[in-house]
Amino acid sequence: MDVVQTLWGFCNTLRHDGINYGDYIEQLTYLLFLKLADEKGLEMPEGYDWINLRDRSGVDLLDHYVATLRELGRQSGLLGDIFAGALSRFREPVNLKRLIGMLDEIEWVTLDVDLKGEAYEGLLQKFAAEQKGAGQYFTPRPLIRAIVQCMRPDIRESPDFAVHDPGCGTGGFLIGAAEWMLQVTEGRLSREDQRRLRRGTFSGGELVLETRRLALMNLYLHEIEADIHYGDSIAEGDPGTRYNMILTNPPFGTKGAGEVPHRQDFTVATSNKQLNFIQHVLTVLKPGGRAAMVLPDNVLFEEHAGRDVRRLLMEDCQLHTILRLPVGTFTPYSTGVKANVLFFRKGRPTEEVWVYDQRTNVDKVTKGQPLTVGHFADFIACYGSHATPHPGDRQPSERFHRFTRQEIQDERDDNLDIFWLRDESLENTEDLPEPEDLLSEAQTRLETAMDAVNELMAILGNSGEMVE
Repeated sequence: MDVVQTLWGFCNTLRHDGINYGDYIEQLTYLLFLKLADEKGLEMPEGYDWINLRDRSGVDLLDHYVATLRELGRQSGLLGDIFAGALSRFREPVNLKRLIGMLDEIEWVTLDVDLKGEAYEGLLQKFAAEQKGAGQYFTPRPLIRAIVQCMRPDIRESPDFAVHDPGCGTGGFLIGAAEWMLQVTEGRLSREDQRRLRRGTFSGGELVLETRRLALMNLYLHEIEADIHYGDSIAEGDPGTRYNMILTNPPFGTKGAGEVPHRQDFTVATSNKQLNFIQHVLTVLKPGGRAAMVLPDNVLFEEHAGRDVRRLLMEDCQLHTILRLPVGTFTPYSTGVKANVLFFRKGRPTEEVWVYDQRTNVDKVTKGQPLTVGHFADFIACYGSHATPHPGDRQPSERFHRFTRQEIQDERDDNLDIFWLRDESLENTEDLPEPEDLLSEAQTRLETAMDAVNELMAILGNSGEMVE
């Protein structure tokens, strides 16, 4: 039985009831949690469990469903987190009844944890692909797996080993880290380490309540109970907790509300979200802690605050690797985004940066040629077998070059947008970049120019509004 196709196929029926893709997965989350709670024998408020819902029909079913969501949202712990602010989107009781019946036919507790997780993530992936703008919550899984394979998170490193994602979306990085730990240990973990892996190792932050709910459910189906904070990681400031590893793909875009966070722990005052995420990671990462961040191109070359943050990063951390991602990496979620992955370790200054160019003269990722782990096979081999590479361990290649900190400072004025391969597409007039790629590049440059204007206005103390 193809669980994803079965559940997703019903989504098309529900669209006639005014329920869109996002609403459908949210309603499915509520009902799936109730079904799992029933199968696992979890204690639920009397009268508000799966059986009480399943055995009703008609208007009585709709009314009791609304009452159930309201009551469960008042509970503490994971139950209250999953149902916080939950609302029914159903107008026709027959559609709710049919979805309950579909879920009731599946014995979810007997399914392999990988199958359950893949089924739910399959729905999230389809949602991200179909719903405009949903891609900001969903990082392509091949990219996550490649990053995690390089970062090598291992709960056995220390008794309080912790992995965090301050902009966790649907929880992909946290799940990827957990899967890698289970794979590399082949399940040979002590009972205490198994307990810590399931509860206490993973945490995150998410600004959107509905997305936080999806992350909690996604993790729960992977048998992980994570602490996902609902709020703005940047605006709320330093929580006082420090982490061994941070894996994150913070939301792309320019300014949000155009406000500079009032944080004493930020060295550089800027309203650029990505630059502030870097500063936040520098704050909450433990000394010796490791981080991998997915960041757009403009972070590498933006002047003023951008240059200041890059210098701060290279002073406080060993920025050892930059991966230039292929064009179309985020297809079909966000097709025009050009991005990179920055790998660094806190506690010692940068002496050299290795850059791997997986973009120039590489076929664009499309729906017909999707991103796979194979895209990153050579990069993973070049990265090496240590989470933080040792000097002298690496060998240069056509796509993998080393740049000293002195070169970056003296010859590039700390611009990290580094490339050296000749772009063959620009020499072939019959193979020019797609119009959307050119527009995306122009938009990035324009947004960067706007950043520079806003930073200059802040320096001059201009009380006018930020440029948008």
